[in-house]
Amino acid sequence: MSKTHKFFSMFTLLILLTLTFATPAHAFDGRSGDKVVINAGDVINDDLYVGANQLVMDGTVNGDVLAGGQMITINGTVNGNVMAAGQTVVINGTVTGSVRAAGAVIFFGEKAKVGGDIVGAGYSLEVRKGSVTSRDVIFGGGQILLAGDVTRNVTVGTAALEIGGTVGGNVKAEVGEANQGQAGPPPGAFTGQSTVPVPLVAQGLTIDPSAKITGNLEYTQTRELTFPGGVVAGKVTRTTPPANQSQSQPVMQETAGQKVGTWSLNLIRSLVTLILVGLLLLWLFPVFFKSLSEKLQSKPWPSLGWGVIAYAAFFFAVLLILFVMIFGAIIFGVLTLGSLSGTIIWLGILTLLAFIVGFVLATSFVAKIVFGVTVGKWILVRANSSLAEHKFWPMIIGVAVTVAVIALLSFPLVPTGFLGGLLNFAVVLFGLGAIWLWGREALAKKPITS
Repeated sequence: MSKTHKFFSMFTLLILLTLTFATPAHAFDGRSGDKVVINAGDVINDDLYVGANQLVMDGTVNGDVLAGGQMITINGTVNGNVMAAGQTVVINGTVTGSVRAAGAVIFFGEKAKVGGDIVGAGYSLEVRKGSVTSRDVIFGGGQILLAGDVTRNVTVGTAALEIGGTVGGNVKAEVGEANQGQAGPPPGAFTGQSTVPVPLVAQGLTIDPSAKITGNLEYTQTRELTFPGGVVAGKVTRTTPPANQSQSQPVMQETAGQKVGTWSLNLIRSLVTLILVGLLLLWLFPVFFKSLSEKLQSKPWPSLGWGVIAYAAFFFAVLLILFVMIFGAIIFGVLTLGSLSGTIIWLGILTLLAFIVGFVLATSFVAKIVFGVTVGKWILVRANSSLAEHKFWPMIIGVAVTVAVIALLSFPLVPTGFLGGLLNFAVVLFGLGAIWLWGREALAKKPITS
């Protein structure tokens, strides 16, 4: 069994236990429509979730704002964080927390006040003079005009960056080559019908003489750039852009010996893991695994068919749980039944995690152990061995044979190595089908009435 499956199983179990003892702190106020307006006198004492073509928020939200739409405008006060995605995102008011935004145009006006970070991605970010960001600015996109004040650090990756305000910490900028003019299509090709004018920022890094960087400046460029004197108080470092590694450094290929060594380690790891888990499960649930093995032995082909259905049903069930969770939360949020919305979300998360953990355990261990028990018993019966009815030996022999055959078909030095993956998947389907048939018959049994 791969490390990914084992770590995933343990990680999700830890999350499940953590969420079991967690209590949701807030519900939310959900709103939707073509245009959602929060008037200047409105106060929302909850998180605000909005899905609309246009959002105009002039009031106060005592919580987080999560918004998606074409035009998102925050003119009021948000006593929390703002998470927004849209064609145009405008912040003209006060956000006591952080702003995380994605869009074609992201704009912070002269009166914008951000108590946390600005984190985002998009074509154009403009932070006007007069605005204040109390922590960091982290952004990736086409161009950035940073004229406001940033208390701490600026970390960006962009083709064009212009700094005109004050940065209280360090600036680290991966920028395009200077003096190349406007690269690519004009801004309107990306921003569409934005109501905010988009500036044209020169390629590379430009620092206005009125700007001030208190810390260090580190930028990428193939040649040294000249900046106004006194604007950078710390050290200025130029980093040469990395060369194309695919051209400068050949990709190291594994030798045949390395491939065989990796294959051998995986074989031993899979064999030991499955046998140890199998011994534990057979010790804990001997009757259950005996019933599953008998079901697979008596109905092998129906088990395979139902295994395919069970595998597909898992992904359908995951989508269904997500849909019910989101749809239910939105409906009760619109009806202002916030506590029910929060309950539905947490129940949905718990159900989804438990469902995923169960599926991972079933496909990674239970299905293969059931198949191994069946194969081992079949081999011992054909050999007229008394070990066929032993509690553990059929599983040990069957698992060893199954793992060995899958490994041989996956040998890295033969062109048919993909057959091992197909056989492994078929083994999982056989085991899942046996579980499905056993569960269906168990549910179909009616209690005996006197």
